[in-house]
Amino acid sequence: MVMMKTMLGATTALVVGTLTAQAGGIDRSRIAYSALFEAGRYIELGFSNVQPDVTGTYTGAAAALGTQTGNMAGSYTNLSFAYKSDINDSLSYAVFINTPYGADSAYSQGLYNGLTATWDSQQIAAVLKYKFDENFSVYGGLRYVESEAQITLPDQFIRAGLAAAGNPLAGLAPAGTLAYSAQGAKDGQVGVIVGAAYERPDIALRIGLTYESGVTHSFATTETFAVAGAINAAGVTTVEIPDAFTLDFQTGIAEDTLLFGSVRYAEWTVWEVRPPVFNANFNDNITDFDNNVVTWQLGLGRRLSDNLSVFARATYEKANGGIASRLAPTDGTKGFGIGATWRQDGMKITGGIEYAEVGDAVDGSGTRFEGNSAVGFGLTVGYSF
Repeated sequence: MVMMKTMLGATTALVVGTLTAQAGGIDRSRIAYSALFEAGRYIELGFSNVQPDVTGTYTGAAAALGTQTGNMAGSYTNLSFAYKSDINDSLSYAVFINTPYGADSAYSQGLYNGLTATWDSQQIAAVLKYKFDENFSVYGGLRYVESEAQITLPDQFIRAGLAAAGNPLAGLAPAGTLAYSAQGAKDGQVGVIVGAAYERPDIALRIGLTYESGVTHSFATTETFAVAGAINAAGVTTVEIPDAFTLDFQTGIAEDTLLFGSVRYAEWTVWEVRPPVFNANFNDNITDFDNNVVTWQLGLGRRLSDNLSVFARATYEKANGGIASRLAPTDGTKGFGIGATWRQDGMKITGGIEYAEVGDAVDGSGTRFEGNSAVGFGLTVGYSF
């Protein structure tokens, strides 16, 4: 049973947590805090690739330029790094690098053709852990998040929105002049990490609660919107990344069998993109999220031999209904993944694959996004020395 306590780290290769444009905000990967509980010095490299398929069908007036949206969610790759070492018997530290948030949306057909949005980020975190005794420990540190973003709204999209609102500009503006774009320059901000854990090595039990504070980006933004008389207008766009609380747990339930999982809450209702020129002309934001997100994960691990372990995991996010953003036209997630870990001396290699059904959604124009899914593959290599 004691040997099973290290299996939780294997689940970090199963990486389809939240996709490019779904109810789970723009989460992409989490810090692998399990590295803090590895013995001695430990280094880990991770890779994952996610390929979502999110398509919609235009209805009513929106179908005038075609009925299909095409796949609007681009595939993406995440890379991660973790290094942990002990300072003394009670104190240890770890450094993490990952890609916490991201978006890659691009429409290729119909009314939304040419509507694109990207969000790129990198995170580095430094964490100290203090172990009181065999059972209790606390940990905390700082996270530095760097992000940049871009969005383009095509002429026909803005024109249709103005026409629906009865704005005469939709018919008066020359063709092509209503296109809008915004570019947010790279911005970095610092947040806080605080956590605590309880362990029972004799039954492979570990429960950890982690708080990650949000950060507020202030992007230097260049907006282009010719009809508004504001070509290459410079301003600042403030976007808030939410606080998040994550409860991770594992416990042995039988010889060589481990139950593990997590519950994560993220306050995505604080997030909106409202560039100043766009807001001045439309009195609105470009995109936001209507609901906070709770992500549930539950899995089983089984040690087959001294070298080989296997595991399976299910993921669930509740569908909330309501009107979806065109840049995030999904609602909830149901996912299932499997994987295996091979250990040899100090080396640990883990691979996993996961399939997720992404919830159906309807946006403000009545465009319906149904039958969406994603497939993800992850690989991590860890070494203890």
